[in-house]
Amino acid sequence: MRVLVAGGAGYIGAHMVRCLAENGHAVTVFDNLSSGHEEAVRWGRLVVGDVLDRSALDAVLRGDHYDAVMHFCARSLVGESMLQPLAYYRNNVGGTLTLLEAMRAAGVEHIVFSSSAAIFGQPLSECIDEGHPLAPINPYGASKWMCEQMIEDAVRAFGLRAVALRYFNAAGADPQGRLGESHRPETHLIPNMLRAAREQGEPLQIFGDDYPTGDGTCIRDYVHVDDLAEAHLAALQLMQRKPGMHRFNLGNGTGFSVREVIAAGERVSGQKVRYTVAARRDGDPAVLVAASRHAREILGWKPFYADIEGIIETAWRWHCAPRY
Repeated sequence: MRVLVAGGAGYIGAHMVRCLAENGHAVTVFDNLSSGHEEAVRWGRLVVGDVLDRSALDAVLRGDHYDAVMHFCARSLVGESMLQPLAYYRNNVGGTLTLLEAMRAAGVEHIVFSSSAAIFGQPLSECIDEGHPLAPINPYGASKWMCEQMIEDAVRAFGLRAVALRYFNAAGADPQGRLGESHRPETHLIPNMLRAAREQGEPLQIFGDDYPTGDGTCIRDYVHVDDLAEAHLAALQLMQRKPGMHRFNLGNGTGFSVREVIAAGERVSGQKVRYTVAARRDGDPAVLVAASRHAREILGWKPFYADIEGIIETAWRWHCAPRY
């Protein structure tokens, strides 16, 4: 298939591009490089452009025949979204709207959308399945929810075929060390923890130790970035078989607290991770763990990386010799 990957220079997008190319698909990356890395685009053609720019989207979509679009473009910092909500709605919602309009004009009828567990808000059950109420508690999560609604409306109106994949916490790196996680600024726990272990400079900062959890720190479900890429491949196949809109929660189904992740990072790296405790961040729920049975049954998807140490080990390998 010919696939346009919007946001393919970013962390998850770049791993997806590699996965598509290694499975024989032709890939074009569309990215404004505001948070992605040109050096990460090693398996596809790069077109620099912004999803808010309709003329740029028209040019790339009409420049070739695409079977599907994968949409990873988004601002994604929860704390920042609390301070800059309008910027998040403009970029995430406005960009998705513009992309859908350009796809319709170009006759592209398949889209896989990068959604988020942030759409659920405070969990009402131990594990979150697709039937869990949607009640985001930050503008980032609300923007992803709005995008899902827009896509579903386009499915109903125009016969678009779509899959929304709700990631929990993406983590890890290419096992061969070619790609990894590098954000500016970096807000994710595992890369910040590994940087603290490797450099032994400023201590890691964790946000809140007074949550209603076993050790007082947040609990999250970590899923390897390559496992997410495999789910996207399965979504492409599903859209060939089944019309309509499909939604899947993607996680390992096991939660780890911040302190448990730090302990695993120390075992993998062999280094002590010093940390300090700061106040909670606005918009952070105490626990987010996925129930991914629907993805297993319908997509035939099962995470290869089932334990936190295996995930961290791939990330540590990349952080010891980062490429960008």
